[in-house]
Amino acid sequence: MKHLTAIIFSLAIVIAAFFLGSAYVKRANPPQVISVTGLGNENFTSDLIVWEGRFSSFSPVLTSAFDRLNEQKEIVREYLISKGIDEKNIIFNSVQTIEQRDYRYENGNYVGSTFRGYELSQSVQIESTDVSKIEQVAREITELLNKGVQFNSSPPRYYYTKLADLKIEMISKATEDARIRAEKIAENAGGKLGDLISARMGVFQITGQNSGEDYSWGGAYNTSSKNKTASITMRLEYKVE
Repeated sequence: MKHLTAIIFSLAIVIAAFFLGSAYVKRANPPQVISVTGLGNENFTSDLIVWEGRFSSFSPVLTSAFDRLNEQKEIVREYLISKGIDEKNIIFNSVQTIEQRDYRYENGNYVGSTFRGYELSQSVQIESTDVSKIEQVAREITELLNKGVQFNSSPPRYYYTKLADLKIEMISKATEDARIRAEKIAENAGGKLGDLISARMGVFQITGQNSGEDYSWGGAYNTSSKNKTASITMRLEYKVE
């Protein structure tokens, strides 16, 4: 019985020594891995424009302010249609009402207010793929002043309707760029590129061309420039043989 116990104990020591030795070898000779980052970018021109403006009216009588706002709304509608904009692309948003008051103070203390009237405002939005036409209308919209409408125009916003397809193409470019970099590194090190271990996509960025915009960790998405640059990174890890 003692002899059997000694044999089992000896075998346990041999097995433990084997695993410890194997672990040491693996630690001393870690797997060779190359990590590279590839870049894919593409210049493109926006094919969708969204433009918005606002007009308003004021009167001590709410119904009078509303009637005047409706008059201006029709003037704006007719003007936009006369510029060749399809009526289905003209969207009037809900009316906003603000009660205007004059506030009185004496010695820095509030003592009351006097009602002045109602200010009503309404915005109109146009979304169109005819980018150049809407840009021209946005530049000429001050013509409404001659029609008695004080129209406040916002800068146009630009978008791209084929962004999903563009993103797939850029991922392909970034992946290929990373693979070429990895091959060069392995070749210069006297090795050969092995299997792909992992691939991780970086942040997708859209900036204006020649705008000097900074990239963001959360991803930039420019809407103020018609001509844009999209970029994406891919981080790949390869084994080295």
